[in-house]
Order: sequence, then C-alpha cells, then structure tokens
Amino acid sequence: MRRISWMLAMVMCVTLLLAGCGKKSADDVVKDLSDVVSDLNSYHGTALMTLHTGDTPQEYKVDISYRKPSYYRIAMTNEKKDVTQIVLRNDEGVFVLTPSLNKSFRFKSDWPNNQGQVYLYETLVRSIIGDASRQLASDDKSYVFDVAANYNSHALVRQKIWLSKNNYAPTQVQVSDANAKVVVDLKFDQFAFDTKFDKDSFDMERNMASGKTGKASEGAPSAGAVDSSGQPDSSGTIDGMTGVTSSTDTEAKPDTAGNTEAQQQTPSTSDAATGASAGTDAAEAVMGEFGLIEPSYTPAGVQIKDTPELEDNGTHAVMLRYSGMYNYTIVEARPKDRAVSLAAGELVDIGGSFAVLAGSEQQTMTWMNDGIEFRITSADLPVSEMIQIAASIQDQSGK
Repeated sequence: MRRISWMLAMVMCVTLLLAGCGKKSADDVVKDLSDVVSDLNSYHGTALMTLHTGDTPQEYKVDISYRKPSYYRIAMTNEKKDVTQIVLRNDEGVFVLTPSLNKSFRFKSDWPNNQGQVYLYETLVRSIIGDASRQLASDDKSYVFDVAANYNSHALVRQKIWLSKNNYAPTQVQVSDANAKVVVDLKFDQFAFDTKFDKDSFDMERNMASGKTGKASEGAPSAGAVDSSGQPDSSGTIDGMTGVTSSTDTEAKPDTAGNTEAQQQTPSTSDAATGASAGTDAAEAVMGEFGLIEPSYTPAGVQIKDTPELEDNGTHAVMLRYSGMYNYTIVEARPKDRAVSLAAGELVDIGGSFAVLAGSEQQTMTWMNDGIEFRITSADLPVSEMIQIAASIQDQSGK
C-alpha cells in the first residue's frame, strides 16, 4: 500500500513539474524578447490603425518595413481621403514623402531612436523590457503585456501589447489615456521576421514614383529580385525628376510671419534643392480656398485671439493666433511648388500623419494634410500640446 502511495505521489510531482515547465513567466518572455531584438535583421508587417482622437474614428493602413542596421519605410494610408504619406530612412537621411502631391521633406534626424512608434517592433519590446511593473496575461495564442506607454504625448498613459506565442510577433496594440479609454488600436494583418527586400525598397526615388502611380506598397518585400547582400543599393541617383538631390541641406531662416522655414528655391530638372517638391501641375490641381480649419482641441487656459488677414500670395494662406497660458500661431496654406529643406529637425507622429519639428527657442511643427500645409509656431507651447492640436485638426474641414 505504501509502495502504491509513493508511486502515485511521484506521478503527481512529475505531472506538476511538466505543467510548470510549459508556462513561461514574464521574466522568461522578457529574456526571449531581448534575444529576438538582438538578433533582429529585418521585418515587414501590415496593420490597420484606428485613432479615437476626434468625433469619429479615423482608420489608416500602415505598412512597416525594417532592415538592419537602420533602414525604415513606414507608409500610412488614409483610404477615405486616398492619401499616402511615407517616412523613409536610408543612407541619405530621413524623408517625409507625400507622393500624390509630389512633396517631400528631407532633414537630419535620429528618428526613430529619439522617440517611440507604436507600429515599430523595437519600440514595443523596449516598452515591455523597460517597465519593471509590467503585467503579463495570456490566452490560447498570445502573451498580453500591460505596460506604461512611452510615447511623446501625456495623453497616452498605458498600453496592452499582444505577442504571438509562436515567435513573439506583434498581433495587436491598444494605447489608452488616463481614463482607460483606448485612443490608438493597432491590429496587425501580418508580420514576418527576416524579410527579403528589393535593392531599392528604401530608395527615395522609387517610393516617390510608386506613390504617384497609386502603388504605395511598393516598398514592401517582393517575390522578384532581392538584395542578397542585405545592403541597400548605394547608387541612389536622385535627380530633378523628383526635385531632390543629395546636395547639402539649406539653412532654416525666419519668414515674414515670424515662422521658422527653410530657404525656399524653385526646383528645376537641372539644379534642384535637397528636399524639394516638384510637379507644378499636381500643386495647381489642388489650389483653391479651403476656409478656416480650426482644431477641435485647445489647451486649458488658451483662447483664440484673432485671425489676421495675410497678404494674398496665391496660397490662400490663413492664420489663427492663440493666447493665454500658451501663445502660438497656426498658419494654413496651399503651398505652391517650392524647395523645402530643414537643416535639422525631428520627425513627430501626430496620428495618421507625420510632422517635422524644427527650432529651439521658437519651435515650428509643419505637416501636410489634404494638400494643405499646417504650421504651428510658438516659443512656449510644449511639444506634447502641439501634437494634440495637430491630431485634432486631422478630421476637421474648413469653415
């Protein structure tokens, strides 16, 4: 009898031990994630991002490509407006491209190392590893981490990150505000590690050309010729067709309205400036009055002061001036074709679009939306507030 009892006890111990081995702790998963990131060579994913920042949810398709050591391509498409914007990082620098309008910015930046992005795998893993108070749950297919949000916005506080149990690929991310309301919901359609890319997948010219023909996903991996060396095509000839060359960036200077803006120059096929925008026909096609577009968000203690008239220079520019706790201006215009290049700048994700932040004592955030260029300029407005104001303009129309 004692022998039978002893054997039953041994069987139960072995069963419990095996069950324990099959369940990973948060520390176990974190260790695995550290190994995955250290061995990361490339990845490609697509996702649907839904922003709950305005009166109605805004949906964007996001196409994410990365190749070691620091080549990135993020294509964000608003299907409702049929507009794609691309952020590109390669050996030439960081570019913000709006191919349908033939507009591009080129600037010096350490992006994305200087800020997190919800759709980048490295950002998600850093968020998990860096939060000592992280919480781990799991379901049949995923590990679900609840960690602090580390994005450049005080409105985003917590986030839940779903990772596949098979290979730790991301499947979903939800970022919430202080009231536990989901502000950003990112659902991945697919995500693959060790992706092979065409040689010119991260080339500026290719991405500008593909965007104009309505093939904004052409930076994605291809089943055709791939770069077996894992390095980008170094030839990278950039000519006047896109209005961009590899010449030295022009220095920013204040304009007559007190805003920081780059040296302007008319591009030509023979001598175009870095970061230029070409295609006069494309610009003229969207020219016209758009009214006055007011943000739906205004910081506490701030009121609109006035909307002074600006000189009619053919861009239909309007200005809104705000004062109070913070003082700032918003300039809206349909810009003519011009060369735009910032000597230094920071890429900022404003939710469904990308902005360029420049300046020190007086900062200017510039971005394009629906063919309209927006600029927020201030000496005392925090960047986090700029981002909220910019995001609240995205789904507004002129009055």
